[in-house]
Order: sequence, then C-alpha cells, then structure tokens
Amino acid sequence: MKLLFVLELALVATVIEAAEHAFAAEPAERITVAGAQFMVGTNRIWINGANTPWHVWNEFGGDFDAAWWDNHFRKLHENGINATRVWISCNGETGINIDPSGHLLGCTPQFWTNVDSLLQIARTRRVYIDATLLSFDHFQRSHPNYMRWRRMLLNGETIDSMVTNYVVPFVARYKTNPWLWSVDLCNEPDWIHENEICGKMEWRPFQIYVAKAAAGVHANSPVLVTLGICMGPKYLGRPPGTNVFSDATLQALAHGDPGARLDFYTPHYYDWQKVIGGNPFYKSPSDYPMSLGKPIVIGECSVKGTAQHSIIADYEGAFNHGWQGVMGWTSDGVDRNGSLKELAPATRAIYAEHPDLVFPKTSSVNIANDGQ
Repeated sequence: MKLLFVLELALVATVIEAAEHAFAAEPAERITVAGAQFMVGTNRIWINGANTPWHVWNEFGGDFDAAWWDNHFRKLHENGINATRVWISCNGETGINIDPSGHLLGCTPQFWTNVDSLLQIARTRRVYIDATLLSFDHFQRSHPNYMRWRRMLLNGETIDSMVTNYVVPFVARYKTNPWLWSVDLCNEPDWIHENEICGKMEWRPFQIYVAKAAAGVHANSPVLVTLGICMGPKYLGRPPGTNVFSDATLQALAHGDPGARLDFYTPHYYDWQKVIGGNPFYKSPSDYPMSLGKPIVIGECSVKGTAQHSIIADYEGAFNHGWQGVMGWTSDGVDRNGSLKELAPATRAIYAEHPDLVFPKTSSVNIANDGQ
C-alpha cells in the first residue's frame, strides 16, 4: 500500500512537471511588439478586436459567471475576434481592499478565483485579453469609496501600495499565460484630469502611477502595457514634450527606469471627437499629431460604425491606413453602442481577407458559419 501511495505521488509530480513545461512552452503564442507592429512568434498579428468590458458590473470578486464568459468567448473566436478588452475592476467597490487613506491592501480570494477562471477560459477559447485594471469610474463621485481612490494618487507611498499589492501581483500570477496579452492601466484617465465629477486632478500624480505601474509590470512579467486614452490626439501628441505619457516623461518620474513605458497606444474614438482630429478610420496614424514608433490600436469605437460609414468600412479603413487593430465597443451590448450582432460582420470580413494576420499559424482557429 505504501509503495502504491509513493507511485501515485510520483505520478502526480510527473503530471505537475509536465504541466509546468507546457506553460513554459506556451509563450510562443504571446503577442510581442516589433517596431510599430504586433507579432506572435515570427508572424505578424493584427488586432481584430472587441471590448467585452463586463457582463455584470464589478463581477471579479462579485457575481462572476464563468459559463457566460466561456460561451461568449467561444462566440468571439467563431466570429474572427482574436482579442478583447475586459474591465477587471469597474469602480473598485468589489474584489479590491483599499483603506480610507488610499492604501491598497490587496485583492480578495474570490477576486483571484474569478480572474483565474477568466484567464483559463481565454486560454481554452484562444482569445487574447487586454485587462483593464482601473477606470475613471473609480474616482467618480458616484459610489461610496471614491475618495479612497483619489487619495491613492496623492503620494508615492499610496501609489506604491497600488503597484505592489494589485498591479504586480496581477501580472506575476498570470505571466505564464500568453493569452493575457496586455494590461490597460486605466480606462480614459482624461476624465480624471478634465472632469470635476472625477476629481479634475493634475496629470502629475497619475503620470507617477503609470510610470511606477509600467515599471513594475515590465520587471515582473512579459505582459505588455497600454493606457486607454479617450482623446489620443490631444494627450499623445508629438513632438516630444506634448505626449503626457511619453517614454521620456514616464522614465524621468521613475528615476530613469527603462521599464517605465507604454508598449503601445490605444486611443478611443467616437463621432463627437471628430472636431479634435477627424475620423481616424480614414486617416493614417501619421496624419495625427500623435507619437509614432509604437503600435497604435483604436481601443474603443461604436460597433454601429462612424457617421456615414458602416462598421465593416471602419475596420477595413483602419487596416488599410496602418492602424494595428480596432476594438469595437462592445461585444455584449452593455450600452446603446451595439453588440456582437453589429460587430461580427466587420470582424468576419477582416478574417476572411486576412486569416493569417488574425490567427497566425501558431494559433488554432475554428470560424463557424453561424457563430453570431
């Protein structure tokens, strides 16, 4: 009996070791940056993407429904969508512990269990995740603890607690899962800067957070870092000095740490922004006063299409004009901007024209004829 028990333990150890080797080998699927493009291994990938921001508000550490996410990710993949953007925390009221002084204490066990499930579903369904860790909603005076989040940005110690107890543990936990493509450090921080309801804070505290968080991510994982800016032409400008999140600006705030950088840019676009710089789907990134040299993805847009254009034309326009991807808002219809029903014709059209750029040869693909 004892010998049998020892043999069983040895078998378990062998299985665990094999699994660890499998995880170590999987980063061949990981998205990396080469100049102004994305790569998977030696093959280019174009982000034929979506936003699936939430199924239930604040669900990680709350009412997370793994079956819903699994079914939805299956539909995304079947419709040619290779990546989606998920809000891991919607406004910070669930799953994350932050004290009244703004010190972030860590995440709840249920939070981690739910995110574990999401990342396993992403691996199984082969959909890359851009995990959005914060939003301007955390700072908006529409929930009980908004001042805790504002105080988090007020000094280096509380910012360090955010990085040490949330950002770094997040990427360290999932660094061997290549389907965690990137982390978005905050959704639309422009509104924290511009809007009184969100605090109307100066850029510098938030820049310090971005610098420290990006450096922490790069020191502890191969996960890419971005920031979902609403008004890209306004805040990601060139020449150097006008981009409030340039490498030089962030690294100066992080004592020269080269890890204090964004790996790619994800500006958002809706028709009300046309007065800022026109419709980007029919312009090149070089037509904008935006910092170049890194991949630029249109990180949000209405899946109903822009004015006088279909969503199919918008996605094709972005591809033809040199943007490195589009992530329509949304795949699950959380607001009036539409759902997968409106988005799928565009993502399926891009897949039909450029299958190897959507699902490079290192990835499996199963596009159904009726996956909507």
